[in-house]
Amino acid sequence: MPATTGPARATTATSCPPDFDEPDDCAPAYRCGPDNHQPLTSGTSSTDSGPLRMIWAELGLECQLECLHCYAGAGPRKGFGTMTPDDWGNAIRDAAALGTRHVTFIGGEPTLSPALPGLVRLATGLGLTAEIYTNMVRVTPALWALFTLPGVSLATSWYTSDRAQHAALSGGHDTWRQTRANIAKASALGVAPRVGIIDGIVPGQRADDAERELRDLGITRIGHDQARQFGRGTTADPSQSCGACGRGRAAVLSDGTVTPCPMTRWLAAGNVRDASLVKAVEKLPAVTAVLPGRDGRGCFPDDCRPDVFEPLCTPNCKPNT
Repeated sequence: MPATTGPARATTATSCPPDFDEPDDCAPAYRCGPDNHQPLTSGTSSTDSGPLRMIWAELGLECQLECLHCYAGAGPRKGFGTMTPDDWGNAIRDAAALGTRHVTFIGGEPTLSPALPGLVRLATGLGLTAEIYTNMVRVTPALWALFTLPGVSLATSWYTSDRAQHAALSGGHDTWRQTRANIAKASALGVAPRVGIIDGIVPGQRADDAERELRDLGITRIGHDQARQFGRGTTADPSQSCGACGRGRAAVLSDGTVTPCPMTRWLAAGNVRDASLVKAVEKLPAVTAVLPGRDGRGCFPDDCRPDVFEPLCTPNCKPNT
């Protein structure tokens, strides 16, 4: 989205707004869990050594698409990694024991993983909320049943209102109609996904028209970001990170590697196949120390904007790019 700035809210706030797509929501006072917008802490930003509030679980790099900007370089025949369902179960249980309240299942395309339904039910059975970040290309009846379970939510990405442009962005795969139809169906079923619009991938990208189209479909939780220099065809640029990597969150990749964020995947804090998630989380502060902006000051509204890609109700800093 266009860069936005604005004054910070007073730091005495005790709850988060249900949607935080306004610049005033970029305030360090808000530290809320994914359920009922209840505050976890207040007044100051979380520290690297604070509680692990959420994890990303990357269930492989297998995907129907080959998006130009994919941070993981996912695509067809990339597989599901070396983590077994038992490995994933142990990681999710460890996360829950650490106080984690939320897990986001990502890929690749997580709905292609045979392990997804069981892991979602495990997470929700442990009291976690579970988000499935899917491209919405193919949704089977079994997946619709999974998506509508209590404690489960959806997220997806959308790029343009133009079908041909969408195909080019997704590596030549003409899936615009399928994705659009499934977003509309999810909205009609009352499980409308939060949608991230990634702009700046190609010149002339029709991102503004894409947002209007989403709103016509009943989508209200819409976030914007610029394409970042991670993943396919790029050299990782640490300055492209949002600055919140590893702060109350961690990612477990499909080979078991624990990283501060799916995008900063070259920063390994350990591997859950070799040791517990607890050991890796303890190493996150040292691992993230190499990233820019790790001064612990939290969110400053004059140089950041709220991040609705974050599944927790916690506005994060985004550079005004």
